[in-house]
Amino acid sequence: MIERFYLRNHLSFKEATLEFDKNFIVFTGPSGAGKSILMEALLSLFGLKECDAKHIEASVAQKLSLQNYGIEEDEPNIFRLSKEKAARYFINNQQVSKKNIKQISQSFINYLSLREFTEFENENLLRLLDAIAAKSDKKYTDTLTTFHKTYQDYKKAHKALQKILDEEKKVQELKEFTAFEIEKIEKISPTVDEFDTLMQQKKELSKKEKIEQSIEEASQIFQYTGKVAEALHLLESDTTFFDDAITQLEATFEEAKGRLEELEDIDIEYLLDRIEQLSSLKRKHGSIEEALNYLEEKKKELARYENLSFEKEQLEQKEQTLKKEIDTLSETLTKKRTKALQTLQERVEHYLNLLYLENVLFDLHETTLSETGKDEVSVQLKNADLKKISAGELNRLRLALLAAKSEFIQSEGGILILDEIDANVSGKESMSIATVLQKLSQNYQIFAISHQPQLSSCADMHFLVQKQQDESKVTPLDHEGRIKELSRMISGEEITDEAVNFAKSLLEKA
Repeated sequence: MIERFYLRNHLSFKEATLEFDKNFIVFTGPSGAGKSILMEALLSLFGLKECDAKHIEASVAQKLSLQNYGIEEDEPNIFRLSKEKAARYFINNQQVSKKNIKQISQSFINYLSLREFTEFENENLLRLLDAIAAKSDKKYTDTLTTFHKTYQDYKKAHKALQKILDEEKKVQELKEFTAFEIEKIEKISPTVDEFDTLMQQKKELSKKEKIEQSIEEASQIFQYTGKVAEALHLLESDTTFFDDAITQLEATFEEAKGRLEELEDIDIEYLLDRIEQLSSLKRKHGSIEEALNYLEEKKKELARYENLSFEKEQLEQKEQTLKKEIDTLSETLTKKRTKALQTLQERVEHYLNLLYLENVLFDLHETTLSETGKDEVSVQLKNADLKKISAGELNRLRLALLAAKSEFIQSEGGILILDEIDANVSGKESMSIATVLQKLSQNYQIFAISHQPQLSSCADMHFLVQKQQDESKVTPLDHEGRIKELSRMISGEEITDEAVNFAKSLLEKA
């Protein structure tokens, strides 16, 4: 539950600090006082709305498995939103992305806004039926887990088979293309270092005549070695360094002449053609090594095309086997869910009777196989589609479903935020909503905006939102303050004795 909430600099609110020690909390006040602004700030702190508040903070006394997001859990966990140029979210002083703050919040916060149908989506209803079924059958969870795993295996096999079937339609074309790609590279038959070797030979060929002429001219130095040796001797200088240099020079020239003689045997036209062939492979593949890797991949691909029929047969058998397993498992799920649906119908009807509504119908019928099975749940109220019923009826139906849901999942608690849940209903219906909310408050901490005295009188904590000189203030009400506020809600700004008496009677009944 939220123990403390702090808001600073948000529209008409300069600052507000609220502390909560009860579960059923209501906010009332004149229209335009700032109730929705306050609720918007609360939701934005948890990533569920947007607002321009400079600072919002709340302490949440609940285990939230924050370690899954790399956040250290604390008691309580402190949520904080700061906004200068951009909004930044923090939990226990660790910055968190908006995506993660929203995922964390949705694990313990339910937000019921007007004309929202999320609770009635097939996936959510099936999850509820699975929870009900698991309560009465300990083996059901294992069956559900086995179905999900088998379905994923079936999906992979089906996808692989479909790929083969698609390939099979154009396999001959693919085989011809792959064989052509292989032939192109094998015809050239490159080696990894060949291109560099050929380029070096080309470079040497282009300088062959110049090298020969240069060596011939430079070789004249050997005619003067005797003169140099005699001069060094007369100078009484060591001739070793000169003798070594002349020996090294002679060896270098002889080696160069040997390479030049080898170049005489090279076919220049062949060399240039070969370089062009290898260059074409480098242009296409990036390098000779990558071309050779591509060749090996294409060989494997061609071998696979040759074995396509065998692979297809194996996958067809695997898909058929998995499909039979899925059909058997999904039939088991359907039987258990059908039984669970009866339980859900009874519990929702129970709460709808309290809310002065009737004729709800849940129906389970077969649909296309998916990861949730073959079941689809539909809901009607008074034989009408939910999108055609009034907002007041929809809100009460959602509340009844939520109350039933709390008996099977989220029984460990959570936070429920209601945006004018008693809008467009009579006083009697508002009181019935309050009765169900009191039941829910055993598991949930509830925050509700209300314009009806009946619901407001049943809250554990009552806050008045007022605007004074364009600044919104929030005040916790004591018993006398509640009588005054309920009286205003009953008779308007001109409070009558009858309104005061009625307010007192509502509080006494609550």
